[in-house]
Amino acid sequence: MKMRGASIAASLTAGVLFLSACGGGAGGSDEATDGGPAGEGTPITLEFQSLSDQPAAIEATESIVAAWNKANPDVQVEIVPAGWDGIYDKLITQFNGGAAPDIIHYEAASIVPFAVDGYLADLSEYLPKEFDVPEGILKAVTVNDEVIAYPTELQSYMVFANKAMLDAAGVEIPSGETMTWDELRGLAKASTLDGKFGLGWGLKSPTAAFMTMGPTFGGTYFGGTGADAELTIGDGELAIPQLVNAMNTEDKSILPVTLTQSGSETLASFYAGEIAMTIQGSFQAANIAKDAPEGFEWVVLPPLEGPEGAGQAANPQTLSVNIDSEHVEQAAEFLNFFTQPENLAALNEADALIPASTSAQELMAKNLGDDPNWQTVLSSGQHMTDAPYLFVDAYAQWKDTVATPAFQRFLAGEIDSDGLAKELQAGWDEITA
Repeated sequence: MKMRGASIAASLTAGVLFLSACGGGAGGSDEATDGGPAGEGTPITLEFQSLSDQPAAIEATESIVAAWNKANPDVQVEIVPAGWDGIYDKLITQFNGGAAPDIIHYEAASIVPFAVDGYLADLSEYLPKEFDVPEGILKAVTVNDEVIAYPTELQSYMVFANKAMLDAAGVEIPSGETMTWDELRGLAKASTLDGKFGLGWGLKSPTAAFMTMGPTFGGTYFGGTGADAELTIGDGELAIPQLVNAMNTEDKSILPVTLTQSGSETLASFYAGEIAMTIQGSFQAANIAKDAPEGFEWVVLPPLEGPEGAGQAANPQTLSVNIDSEHVEQAAEFLNFFTQPENLAALNEADALIPASTSAQELMAKNLGDDPNWQTVLSSGQHMTDAPYLFVDAYAQWKDTVATPAFQRFLAGEIDSDGLAKELQAGWDEITA
């Protein structure tokens, strides 16, 4: 067995990565899909370490597991609850101590180092053809040509709008499949009236948003993988920061304070009618529906599209199998059951996220047929593309110590775009020297 721990040790020095979300059973068997027996003989127990922390998502997960256990008396799944906080360090301890669970719930950005170091089983042979995951999302869980996790839940960045404010500005609310960044800028300028602003964007921690949405302008930031990755800062990578800066300093259409706030903090200005639009993680649709003032009419605008399309970098939640599990095949059968369309749709509806598979997205859209806002959110799932930063060893350290402070300085007007590019590159060169 190859030496383990090198990539994980490197990631530890950088801190935890940011968190952000079927058909036949193993070997093509139909039994697991139908909830049929997965094996014979002495009953076995699979430990499933779940990070679900919202009551509805916990209930949905428990329901899926209960259905599996009822139909598979020979292979029982036991949920081991765990929170997102501190889970990276906990997994390191579990793997190093030989105590990791059979099935591991996490996210693509953080699971890659464990795969690189040989702790996760290759699930390629178990992945059913009916699990119709878009190519960009599947790439997020593929390491060295091995599928090391099943993607389950996703989020995208969407534009939420106060319909009354847009109507008052006399603008036409976009209704196509996508909306261009230029259209967003025009809407923001037109709805900046009477001391109110067209847009609020919580960019206190801007790196995730800029890198996730960068592909719309062809911005990939990284080429290569692991320790051999190289940083590229060009027009595509600088396009969104420059656009935000132009809207703030030239158009005066962004509420300045929001650039120093989190997304959740910015929602207060949205509810108060101080901004007509806000860019938020798609999961906020559920919070806005719950927390917005009575009579507040809001809409989700179409996914943003740049010259390179509407693709956003995918960082899905994932389910992996411990390579040292005594029951890899049975664990994979459970994953095939867990990711059936009806199960993924139920889980994502509970978590207010986007299912990873097309069939589950379509089913969730059908289940929420009378909600046009969620229809728009779900449509963004078909534009997901791969995220090169997931496979870069020094990414987390660069993000926290270089990129985030540099983007913050740029948005505050302390450096220009040339200075931003130089800081991003110089910081990377120093980290990887």
